Amino acid sequence: MPKDSLAPSDKCSTALPLLTLEQLVLALEAQDISVRIVGDPSRVVSGMAIDSRIVEPGNLFVCKGAAFRPAFLGGAIEDGAAAYMCEGVGAELGVPSELLAVSPLTPALVVSDVRRAMAIVAPTVYGNPEKGLHIVGITGTKGKSTVAYMLRSIFSAAGIDASILGSIETDDGFVHEESHNTTPEAPDLWRHLYNTTRAGRDHMVMEVSSQGLKYDRVLGLPLEIGCFLNIGRDHISGVEHPDFEDYFTSKLRIFDQCSIAVVNARTEHVDRVLAAAAHADQVVTFAVEHAQGQPDDRRTVEVQFSATDIAQLPTGGLAFTVRERASSGQTACAERVELGMPGLFNVDNALAAVVMARLLGVDYDSIRAGLAQIRVPGRMELVSSADGKVLAIVDYAHNELSFETLFKSVKAEYPDRRVVALFGAPGGKAQERREALPRVAGAYADHIVYTEDDPAHERVEDICAELASNTPAGVSHEVILDREQAVRQVLASVLAAAERSVVLLLAKGDETRQHRGDEYPEVKSDLAIAREVLEG
Repeated sequence: MPKDSLAPSDKCSTALPLLTLEQLVLALEAQDISVRIVGDPSRVVSGMAIDSRIVEPGNLFVCKGAAFRPAFLGGAIEDGAAAYMCEGVGAELGVPSELLAVSPLTPALVVSDVRRAMAIVAPTVYGNPEKGLHIVGITGTKGKSTVAYMLRSIFSAAGIDASILGSIETDDGFVHEESHNTTPEAPDLWRHLYNTTRAGRDHMVMEVSSQGLKYDRVLGLPLEIGCFLNIGRDHISGVEHPDFEDYFTSKLRIFDQCSIAVVNARTEHVDRVLAAAAHADQVVTFAVEHAQGQPDDRRTVEVQFSATDIAQLPTGGLAFTVRERASSGQTACAERVELGMPGLFNVDNALAAVVMARLLGVDYDSIRAGLAQIRVPGRMELVSSADGKVLAIVDYAHNELSFETLFKSVKAEYPDRRVVALFGAPGGKAQERREALPRVAGAYADHIVYTEDDPAHERVEDICAELASNTPAGVSHEVILDREQAVRQVLASVLAAAERSVVLLLAKGDETRQHRGDEYPEVKSDLAIAREVLEG
């Protein structure tokens, strides 16, 4: 059950500790990391950075990352980094020559495994802020961001100021910016936790990605609640997860570090998920009972929280009844809740947020208020033309499971409209999406437009050509490389047509950046363009 209220003395100090390299060595050796100090062992560090652009005086700078260049170390030293950490060369843990060439006199922690090492020292460097926090971690193939925003909205209605980390936004009370990674690297993660306590907050809601779990970004982070929403195929590539088993196994690691496991009893592979969840001190299950029923044996899993009697509201939102089951199996309470956003699948997301809020002691009045006023940037954002003929839905759906769920919901809710879908696929990762997304969209859409979506170091032309080649036979489609042009052209086309249409602008949501090469240039979001074209 939830922690007791934290007394002020339990919270970490807001002043960063001053630590010598010798003290950090003790923390590393306690976790079986081989380490040696090059230079002055009494050098004091305060704070930590893995990005040379945010280094502050006294920081320990980590030389790590696929795009790391020795020049970054030089920049970090110029900005005041007191020492650096790097992975050593050979059994003797030698300092890489390119780093010595840049800064031969700067003290260094040379370690056998820099990824694990930075995750181990970061809590110490930031004064163990986790001791003063209620931390909720959410994982799943789809819905993480929506659930996180729903839970934070509920918290806000209850008078709780919560930080959030995820694929849309980073807000720790001091830093408020658009996110680049769903789960940040360990030095950034612990800095955000420290900032949360410094801002006087005691709740953190965070998305936990498969890569965040696999690559130890959340190593040592105690989660009061770890929530598992669902599992489907995604992030399968040579640079992410080699196969589904690796992806699934990585997701399940969330249960190794949570006190309470919250599990969607209707997820695929539920038996395996529940077996992993048994590592937690407590397991709580939930499920949505849709009118059409669930034909497989997942319905046999007993649930503590359920959502029933789902109804669409005239406003476009949804209403449902939350039923809590007592240990005796009887219904302890039944509360009617209204959700201020569309999409039948969002009842699953809302129920997950309700369960976690209840476990943290939030009352139903606050839950109702939080869900009624919810807005999730880039998730089921509806923009309509003045005459109602054209409806644009901006959504972050970007993988096979989220596509299948979204398209089914759209066809059920808008059966009389022509469906046009616009999307792309990212460069350098999640290769399976290039086959899966056209296949799923082609089963429902009348027309598909392929366009740019964070191409990174690949050519947009090549990605779109691959998507187009996987379009099911007979499905109308085209390629428009420039995303803003594509959105405008599609909306203009359906406005000029006679039939009523729903246009799905997918995968980028409300994002205002495109990942091109090593840069993230600013762009106009799909949502902004849709409002500009349809609302004037």
